[in-house]
Amino acid sequence: MQRRQASSFYPHFEKEERPTIDRFVGLFNQLIFKNEAILTDFLDPGKRDILKTIVGNEAFIQEFGGYEDAEKKRVYLNLEWDNLKPDDYQIIPFEIEYPEKFSQLNHSSILGTLANSGLETDTFGDIVTDGKGRWQFFAKKELSDFFIEQIDRVGNVKVKIKPISFKDVLTPQDDSLEKNIIINSLRIDAFLAGISKDSRGQIQKAIESKLVKLNWHEIQDSNIMVNVNDIVSLRHFGRIVISNISATKKGKYKVVLKLWQTKKHK
Repeated sequence: MQRRQASSFYPHFEKEERPTIDRFVGLFNQLIFKNEAILTDFLDPGKRDILKTIVGNEAFIQEFGGYEDAEKKRVYLNLEWDNLKPDDYQIIPFEIEYPEKFSQLNHSSILGTLANSGLETDTFGDIVTDGKGRWQFFAKKELSDFFIEQIDRVGNVKVKIKPISFKDVLTPQDDSLEKNIIINSLRIDAFLAGISKDSRGQIQKAIESKLVKLNWHEIQDSNIMVNVNDIVSLRHFGRIVISNISATKKGKYKVVLKLWQTKKHK
């Protein structure tokens, strides 16, 4: 098994992702030379894609984020197969207790509180809700005391962070909308203009400003064509999963999609 060179992976990803590539190549080289299992921080799907590309078939990869279909997950790497249990990933689920009758929380305010707590964002995972007022999040076990002792407010709302067991984890609410749109082109700028109602020029500027991701990776090319199962996100608008694409009789494209909208877009 040979030592990886980070530069050999640079052409496969955007320039801005090179620090991530460098870090993951270092982890892989550590794995093969020390033969010690590695448990990563919480990684989003884009970073997990980079890690899997670097590792290839040279090690076993297992991942868990606290619940089925989690977006951010911790990844376990080992040269031998281990039968892991949820506790092996060193993840703690937390319930956010607050006066639900008098206050409201939302995803962005909770994320802002956690992100501004002094910890890196990869130390905690998904934030989930049942849509009825209950909120939970997942974090690295070794930082549980920090969250319990240091987080006592979300915005102006007084909260208490309480560790819970995995059997008490919520089934997250799916607040996506199913939509059909008709577009003239499958170019990503035309697609996003069609769903967001922004102009193609505005979308092109968003792409140049690195506000658009395709399958969790930043893009800077407006000419990229979207395909079925692609995941497209536009910052401050939402995330879209393309379910189906078909041609119309007039030479246009009908796109069936699911949209998770971050805010109402005029």
